[in-house]
Amino acid sequence: MSKVLIIDDDLKICLFFSKLLKQMGFSFEIAHTLKGGRALFENQKFDLVLLDLELPDGNGLELLPVFTDAYSSPEVIIITGTGDARGAELAFKYGAWDYVQKPFLLDEVSLPITRALQYRKEKLAAPHLIPLVRPAIVGESDAIRKCLEEVGKASATDASVLITGETGTGKELFAKAIHENSKRAGKPFIAVDCGALPETLIESTLFGHEKGAFTGAGKKQEGLLVQADGGTLMLDEVGDLPLTAQKSFLRTLQERSVRPIGGNRELQLDIRLVAATNLDLDQMVTKNLFRQDLLYRIRAMEIKLPPLRDRQKDIEEIVVKKLHELSNKYRMETKAISPEFFQVLSKHNWPGNVRELVNVLEYALASASNYPTLFPKHLPPEYRMSELSFDPVLKKDLKPSPMGIEKNNQLPTFNVYRAKLEKNYLKELINRSTGDRKAACKISGISQSRLYGLLNKHGLPGFGSADAANPSRLSLNKFVPDSHKQE
Repeated sequence: MSKVLIIDDDLKICLFFSKLLKQMGFSFEIAHTLKGGRALFENQKFDLVLLDLELPDGNGLELLPVFTDAYSSPEVIIITGTGDARGAELAFKYGAWDYVQKPFLLDEVSLPITRALQYRKEKLAAPHLIPLVRPAIVGESDAIRKCLEEVGKASATDASVLITGETGTGKELFAKAIHENSKRAGKPFIAVDCGALPETLIESTLFGHEKGAFTGAGKKQEGLLVQADGGTLMLDEVGDLPLTAQKSFLRTLQERSVRPIGGNRELQLDIRLVAATNLDLDQMVTKNLFRQDLLYRIRAMEIKLPPLRDRQKDIEEIVVKKLHELSNKYRMETKAISPEFFQVLSKHNWPGNVRELVNVLEYALASASNYPTLFPKHLPPEYRMSELSFDPVLKKDLKPSPMGIEKNNQLPTFNVYRAKLEKNYLKELINRSTGDRKAACKISGISQSRLYGLLNKHGLPGFGSADAANPSRLSLNKFVPDSHKQE
C-alpha cells in the first residue's frame, strides 16, 4: 500500500486529504510544521509528499531538497494558496511532480496524486541498473548515491552531459565513470581543461590544423576532437571557452564533423560529450558570456555534484581510501588513524572539497613521518583550530574590529580614530605573540614599560590579579610584570 505524507497547517485541508486518501486506498501521516514533517520523513518511508509552502516555521520549499535528495526520493506535489511563479520554478527545479494552487477542485488534486503514485510504482518495479564501475568514486551518502543513479542513466545513452559542482568535488572522476560504464568504454577518453588553454590556441587544439595553416604551424596536428573519435570528450571548465570558440564548437556538435584549421575537407566525428563547470552558465547566458544554444546542446542531462560539507558520512571512508593510495604512492607503511584525527576533519567546512582534503592528508603523512598513527597534531595548524573552544569574554576582547571606516558612518575625530587603531594593533599583537611579552616587544619595537602602559591605557587583559585567578586568561599572564604576579 502506498503511503503519503501530508504537511499542511490548514486543518480543513488535512481533513480533506485524509478522506480522499482513504477513499483512494492509501495510508497517510499528517504534520502541521516543517519540523514535524521532517521528523516523520526521517523515521518512516513515504511514496508521496503533499507539501504546503506557507507553514508556521518556514517555507515548505526548504524541505523540498531533503525529499528529492534522499535515496528513497518520494514524489512531491506542492499545495499552496499563493500563486508564486518563483516558487513554482524552484519546485520544478528540485523535481516536484506538480504544483497545485488553493482553492482547487477534486480532480485537480486526485489526478496528480494518482499519476504520481502510478509513476512511483512503475519506477520501483523497473529492473535495477547494472552495478556501476566506480573505483575512484568513494562514498555511500544519500547525496552521492543520487549522483551515481544519474551516472547510471547517463551511461545508458549518448546524450551530452553537463556536470556541475564546486571546485574539487570530482567532476572529472564522474565524467570518467560515465565513459567507463557506457558502450564507449575501452575507446578514448580525452579530457581538456578549457581554462588552461591560451585563447589563440583553443581552436587549433580542439580542431587540429594543417601544416602552414598559420605562423608557427610547422607540421600537421590532429585535434583533440579527432583523437576522441569513437569515445568521450570531456570539456572541463567549459564556461571558460571564449565566445568565438563556442560558435565553432557548436557547429561541430551540430554537424558531427570538424574541419582542421587550414584544411579543405570535413572529418566525420562520433564522440560523446561530457562538459563540466563550477560556474553558473545560466547566469553567464544572461550576461552574454555564454551562448544559450550551446548550453542547450551540452546540457541534455545535468548532474549536480554535492560539496563535501554535505557528505559528512563519506569523509571517513574517503580518508581511509586516500591515505592507502598516498601510502602506496610514496612507498610508506599504511598508518593507523586515531578517532581524534577523524573528529577534527569532520568539523572542517572543506571549501576546497575532496581536493583540499587530499592535500591535507598529504601534509599529515609528511608531518607524521615514521610515526605509525595519525593524530590531530599531524594536521596543519589552521585545521586544528576547530577542535578548540575559547572563553567567550576573552575571545570577544581579543578579536580585532575592522580598521576601515564605512562611507555611511560619521567620520570620527583624529584622536578617536588613532586610539581605535592603537587598540586594534595591541589586540593583534597579543594574538600573534601568544602572550609572550618579550616576543611582543620584539615584534612591535617598543619597550616593555611602554607596552604595559598602552595595555593599561586601553583596558586590555594582562594586568591585575584577576587574570591569574581565571584559568581562561592564564596565557596572558606573561604580560604581567614579575612583581605583579601572584605566587
